[in-house]
Amino acid sequence: MSLITITRCIGCGGMSIARSVAGRLNIELYDDQRLQEEAGKIGIEPEILKELNEKLPGLFNRLFSHTPDVYLDLMEALIYEVARKGEGVIVGHGAQFLLRDFNCALHVRIYGSKAFRMKHLMDQQGLSSEAAEKMITKSDHEHKGFLKFAFHKDWDDISLYDLIINRDKLSAESASNLIIEMAQSQEIKECSLTALDSMERMSLEKKIEAALIRDDINTNQLHIEVPKKGVASIIGWTYTQEDKERVFDVVKGVPGVQEVKSDVNVVSMSGI
Repeated sequence: MSLITITRCIGCGGMSIARSVAGRLNIELYDDQRLQEEAGKIGIEPEILKELNEKLPGLFNRLFSHTPDVYLDLMEALIYEVARKGEGVIVGHGAQFLLRDFNCALHVRIYGSKAFRMKHLMDQQGLSSEAAEKMITKSDHEHKGFLKFAFHKDWDDISLYDLIINRDKLSAESASNLIIEMAQSQEIKECSLTALDSMERMSLEKKIEAALIRDDINTNQLHIEVPKKGVASIIGWTYTQEDKERVFDVVKGVPGVQEVKSDVNVVSMSGI
C-alpha cells in the first residue's frame, strides 16, 4: 500500500503529477471533488464542505461564528477517514501535518520559482505575465495563511516533508517517477494496523467535536475520546441537566457512534 500527501503551489503542475502518480500506482486520488464525495459517505453534509479549500477564513467568521472550528474539525475527520484506508494520494488540506505522526505516509512538496510558475500559467491558461503574477501571489498568501491559521505551521517548514521537488529542474514525468520510487519503498508501504485504527478513532473524535460545536456546546468543558471503534467517551461538566442530556444526545447522533460512555457532571456557576 502507498499513502502519499502532495502539497503543491499554483503553477507547479502539482495536480497533474498527483494524477499521474495515483494512476500509475492504481490508487485513489483525493482532490477537492473526491474529498467532498467521501465527506457525504461519513455523514458530513455537502453544504458544510461545498467550498472545501485551503483559504484563510475571513475575520468576521473567525470572530463571530463557530464556522472555522467546525470546518477544521470536519476537514481533519475527513483526512483521517480517507487515510485510514492505508493508500491513496491526498492533495493539500494540511494532510502533511495531520498525518505527520504516522510513519506510513510519504509527504511530498512540489514547488518552483516564480519565473517557472508564471511561464506555466501563461502557457497553460493563456494569462498575461501580470495576471499570472497576481494569481501566484494571491494563491500563496491563501495557502500559507490557511496552514498558519489551522495548524500554526509554516507552509515552507521543510520538516513537514519527506521529499521536496523543484520543478525548475525536474519534468513532471521525472517528478512522478521519483515519488513512485519512494512510495514503493518498504518503509512507506508498511502501514501498521495500529496506525490505521488510530486514524479511524481520531476521525470520529473530530466529527463528535464538530457536532457539539455546531449545537453551541462548549467543548472546552469536555474531554472527548474514542478508546475503541464506535465507542465515544465524554468526560467533563455542564451548567444544567438539560445541557448534560443535550451532550449525550448530540454525541449519540453522530454517524459512527455506537455507544456513549458519559461521565459529565452538572455544576453550578457558583462552584466554578
